[in-house]
Amino acid sequence: MSLHPSVAAVRAGVRRVLAELDPAAPQQPTVLVACSGGADSLALLSAALFEGHKLDVRVIGVTVDHGLQEGSDAHAARVVSQMAAMGADETATARVSVEGGGRGMEAAAREARYAVLDQMAEHFGATQVLLGHTRDDQAETVLLGLTRGSGGRALAGMRRAFDVYRRPLLDVARDETVTACQVEGIAFWEDPHNTDPAYTRSRVRHRVLPLLEDELGPGVAATLARTADQLREDAELLDALAATAYDEVRADGGLDAARLAAQPPALAHRVLRAAAVEAGAPPSELFRVHVLALAALIGPQPRPGEVQLPGHLTALRDGDLLTFRPTAGGARDAGNGWT
Repeated sequence: MSLHPSVAAVRAGVRRVLAELDPAAPQQPTVLVACSGGADSLALLSAALFEGHKLDVRVIGVTVDHGLQEGSDAHAARVVSQMAAMGADETATARVSVEGGGRGMEAAAREARYAVLDQMAEHFGATQVLLGHTRDDQAETVLLGLTRGSGGRALAGMRRAFDVYRRPLLDVARDETVTACQVEGIAFWEDPHNTDPAYTRSRVRHRVLPLLEDELGPGVAATLARTADQLREDAELLDALAATAYDEVRADGGLDAARLAAQPPALAHRVLRAAAVEAGAPPSELFRVHVLALAALIGPQPRPGEVQLPGHLTALRDGDLLTFRPTAGGARDAGNGWT
C-alpha cells in the first residue's frame, strides 16, 4: 500500500530536520515536539515518532497550558494522554501565566510559551524542539508584517531554525496536516481562537487569504511563503554585516557616532536597534520610529535632545558618543521619541 502524499510530505519535512542530529553522539539524541492537540502538531508528532524511532531518537511530546480558555487544564491532560497513546517516549506539560500588558495577549502567550519550552529543553537535554508551524502560518505572518509596515525582518517571516528550535513543516500546507491526521486516524482539536474574528490572525486566515486566492488565483499562500525564504536570505546577510559593523563602532561607554553615521542606513539602523536591545529596550516594543529617532542622533549635526525608548531607557548624544542610560524617574516612551 502506497504512502498517502500528505503523510509523506509531513514525514519528509521531519526527516530533513532529524538529519541534522549526530548519529555518533555519545548519548541518545532527544527531541521535543511541542504539541497543542491541533492537526499541525499531532501530524508533526506522528512523523517525529515514525522517523525518530528509526534513528533511535528519544521523542518527547510536550504541551503548554496557557490558561486562556475555560477547561484548558483538562485539555492539556487529554493531549498528554493522546501523545502517550501515540507512542511518545515521554510526555510533559506545563502551565504558564500570561499577562498581556501593552504587548497584546498573543505576543505575551508566545513569550511565555518559549520561556517554558526553553526550560523543558534544558531539563530533558533536548538537541531539538520541533514546532508545527505550516506554510499557511508563514504566509499569514508575512501578510501581517506587510500590513503593519514592519520592514524586511517581518516580511522574512518565521525562521526555519533558531537555537534548538526547528520548524519542519514550513513547506507543508495546513490542509496536508489535516489530511495526514485523517489518514492516520488521529483525532485532533480545533482551537476556537483560530476561528474567532476578534483575533487579527484569524481574520487573515479565514477572510483575507481566501479573498486573495479568489481574486488573484490559487497559490498566494505558497508565494508569500516563498517570498519569506528569499527575504530571509537577504536579512541574514545584512544581519551578519551589521554585527561586524557593530563591533567596529563600539567605543568605551557607547557607540562612535561618526563611524556609525558613515555606514549605509540598512546597516546603521540594524546596529542602532541591536544596541538599544542590548541596553535593555524590549525587542517587541522597539519600532522603526524609535530607530529613526536614534539615527537622527548620530549625524554630524545631531538634533538636540534625547530619545526616550521603551524599557525605561534613554539614548543621548554625548560628544562623539551615542550612549544609553536608564530613564530618570522611569518615564515611559514619549510617543514621538523626543524630549
